[in-house]
Amino acid sequence: MRLIKKSILTLVILVVVASLIVLGLDAFLRQNTASRIYSDIGKVPPATTVIVLGASVHSDGKLSPVLQDRMETAIELFQKNKVEQFLVSGDHKTDDYNEVSAMKNYLLSHGIPENRILQDHAGFDTYDSMYRANKLFNITSAIVVTQEFHLPRTIFIAKNLGLTYKGFVADKRSYETSTRSIRREKLANFKALWEVLTDGKPATLKQRLD
Repeated sequence: MRLIKKSILTLVILVVVASLIVLGLDAFLRQNTASRIYSDIGKVPPATTVIVLGASVHSDGKLSPVLQDRMETAIELFQKNKVEQFLVSGDHKTDDYNEVSAMKNYLLSHGIPENRILQDHAGFDTYDSMYRANKLFNITSAIVVTQEFHLPRTIFIAKNLGLTYKGFVADKRSYETSTRSIRREKLANFKALWEVLTDGKPATLKQRLD
């Protein structure tokens, strides 16, 4: 019985310590990037490019609510003369799944000229998107658009790549979040920290054409 109690106590302590580490990293990322993240469109400094990070796209090409809100926010920045062009960066690993073309089509359907749209078909994750935006597309002045929960990690990566990108919050509604998605986001913070500390490289520096 004493051994069982000791094992339970050890497990509880490990869970508490792990939780504190997760919460601590999340708090650190938020504090480290707070000065570069904006939610008021009137206050965000102008930049050359708005970078829109990809998210889920349905099989019919329809954007998920998360991605649609990112696109709408980017369009608002363009209409307010805060940016001059778009870089849509997302997952296009296979021929039957293409976030980038869906994003481009959404912009075109909302009157954005095609010559104002750059496409990164190998933005497989946040680190890849930030790294490639600089190295492949030579973007030094940018506003990155994504949801509030995603921005601290995104801007932390950009900041540690030596980029002066700003972040703009794309939250336009409440989003359904599962325990699994919350866990994935927390783990992604550790992945981002590891990539920064180890000077990680993206999956590829080649450009896949549409």
